[in-house]
Amino acid sequence: MIRIHFTAADFARVRFAPRPAPLQELNAALRMWCGHDDDDVLFGRWRRRLLRSMPVIAEPFGDLVPAGEAPAFIDVFSDTLTEGLDAIRVSRPKLVRSEIERVYAQHAGRPPLWIRQLHRGDADAWQLLRRAQHAAFETVLRPVWSVVQDLHQKEFTRHAVAVAEHGIGAVLAELVPSARMRGGEVWELEGPGARDIKLGGRGVVLLPTFHWTGHPLIADLPDRPLYLTYPAGPGLPLSPAEVEGRDDALAGVLGRTRLAILLLLADEHTTSGLARRLGVSNATASAHTAALRGAGLITTVRAGRAVLHRRTELGSLLARWR
Repeated sequence: MIRIHFTAADFARVRFAPRPAPLQELNAALRMWCGHDDDDVLFGRWRRRLLRSMPVIAEPFGDLVPAGEAPAFIDVFSDTLTEGLDAIRVSRPKLVRSEIERVYAQHAGRPPLWIRQLHRGDADAWQLLRRAQHAAFETVLRPVWSVVQDLHQKEFTRHAVAVAEHGIGAVLAELVPSARMRGGEVWELEGPGARDIKLGGRGVVLLPTFHWTGHPLIADLPDRPLYLTYPAGPGLPLSPAEVEGRDDALAGVLGRTRLAILLLLADEHTTSGLARRLGVSNATASAHTAALRGAGLITTVRAGRAVLHRRTELGSLLARWR
């Protein structure tokens, strides 16, 4: 059980990361890659595909996680890959040494030579790590990074609305299934072991991940906010090929123009606005919206002389799973 103790100042300093963090998403993905056989039905194909495609240059990255536990100095939350790699490089030497010693204390084998060199601060070892992380990101996440960004934006918007409507306490209590607030000051979450974390005014940064389905991941380093990475999806974004395949299947049912209208209606549009976006006549756009409305996928309301269309819950569900 993880217990996070808030002060009034901490509640005022809770924020949601506005953009995904490439290296933290990579850490989550690699945790999922090293998962257990009991979820092989869902993730086995993905794991085998990554195993075949992972370049040799990325292999040293695995040496940093010898017993399934990563060192804290690779938990960086910069929102670009280059900034994240640079942030790791300037990690405090004392932290790097202590974290390497901690993760290898749980491992029977001797650390590889390059890890021992990294422990000593060797520049070549740091460059080896940078190349390995960069190659791993390009293999694991680059093909689906636009999907991760879209999912993150939707999650960010959802929580912004929820905070405005219900307050931060209610959002924290429902962030993940195991979460609950005790006495209005202690946030409890399921997690390995027992941890009591007193924020003392540092606040919390909440970061969704779309490659992890386990317990929330805590990054608690001195002199900075507590970072909490939480699972916000099924654990595995669709690959671009899968998105394209679903688009083709849905287009086969609705037709490509109607599918395009359904996707555009994530935001409200007028008939003429849809016609302009799609390059069709107003009459054609009107006929397609009538068909979608008849199927219960959109609603239409009149506002003065304009006709406004928006997606229904059913339409949004269909668009989400395209």
